[in-house]
Amino acid sequence: MSQLQGTIVKGIAGFYYVLAGEGEDRKVYECKARGIFRKDGVTPLAGDRVLMTVQEDGSGSVDEILPRINEFDRPPVANVETMILVAAPKEPEPSFPLLDRFCVMAEQKNCRIAVCVNKADIGDPAMLQRFRNVYGGVYPVFIVSTVTGEGFEELRAFLQGTQAALAGPSGVGKSSIANVLLESDAMETGEISRKTLRGKNTTRHTELFDAGGFRLFDTPGFTSFELGEVEEAQLQHYFPEFAPYLGKCRFDNCRHLDEPGCAVTKAAENKEISRRRYASYKDMLRYLQQLEKY
Repeated sequence: MSQLQGTIVKGIAGFYYVLAGEGEDRKVYECKARGIFRKDGVTPLAGDRVLMTVQEDGSGSVDEILPRINEFDRPPVANVETMILVAAPKEPEPSFPLLDRFCVMAEQKNCRIAVCVNKADIGDPAMLQRFRNVYGGVYPVFIVSTVTGEGFEELRAFLQGTQAALAGPSGVGKSSIANVLLESDAMETGEISRKTLRGKNTTRHTELFDAGGFRLFDTPGFTSFELGEVEEAQLQHYFPEFAPYLGKCRFDNCRHLDEPGCAVTKAAENKEISRRRYASYKDMLRYLQQLEKY
């Protein structure tokens, strides 16, 4: 019997599969969770870093969940260190307000964020440049194509050493991007082949895969986000480009809408911050203010 630290890569029907060890000793252990988790109302999640006990027959038990960086309900995952927000220049047409909502979701959860624009092979250059103009001063922007392979070397380099997930609306190619990233390395986790990861008959559950230098969640979720989970006063802090101007408005409680002497409004007027992003902020704030009335 021995105790190891590992990471839950999958949970199915009350069993948790924990990746632990280094080098040749690296393997996945099938574990049950201790009853204390159910008693405390805690559910182990894919992505959790845990302490486990391994019996002589190779079976294990999850004994302790180490402190989480964050956790999500839909899908149920923990410790998403990096969130890649995926969009497309067409098919479907891009929605910058929707992408900004995903940015707020990831900011709220303290994720490192990057914007990934897929379908570069069919995208209008002007639209691709617009993504760079809107987000380039705020987050890393990667322009990629799963058809030509463009941009994936840079994206993989960005993901090294992190535990990442893809988020974005349906149709933008998250599944195709995941396949390219996971097929980039021959290593397999357990007995699951990357080539069957996205097969039509694949059971859809949340799983965490080693991708050679980083880990990637394969999940059917992260396609929607309820803005009502955000506190009105905190919204301004989820737009990183606002930071240099916060505290410089005429009024201490400025919400950066129509107040006189607003430093953020002035920055948008002077194109120091993206007017498109500022418009998203105002729309979200008005929505939250309406929620508070009811």
